[in-house]
Amino acid sequence: QVQLVESGGGLVQAGDSLRLSCVTSGRSISYGGMGWFRQAPGKEREFVGAIRWSSGNTIYANSVKGRFVISRDNAANTGYLEMNSLKPEDAAIYYCAASEFGSSSLSVDYPYWGQGTQVTVSS
Repeated sequence: QVQLVESGGGLVQAGDSLRLSCVTSGRSISYGGMGWFRQAPGKEREFVGAIRWSSGNTIYANSVKGRFVISRDNAANTGYLEMNSLKPEDAAIYYCAASEFGSSSLSVDYPYWGQGTQVTVSS
């Protein structure tokens, strides 16, 4: 099992930045990856980005490419989602998810999920 604990959400103004953290514990995801997803009220959960843990390679949804940056700290077993130039449409509950075997843009590929953290962006 992999446990994930998220932190860092909050209320910001449009144009501000925010960094989310996701601490992993339990089994290692060294050969896997971490994905970030978000879900706004009344909408389906959508892919934000993902990182392959061993290489640090990342992929992003078009809606956040160039504004969001995903990184990880191997020693701290922590993944990060740096969100810049936030827009009101970025407001959602953000989830980190982990897999022991690779990374992808599909939520079904991640068996482990964090509790979610609320991000609110005022215009």
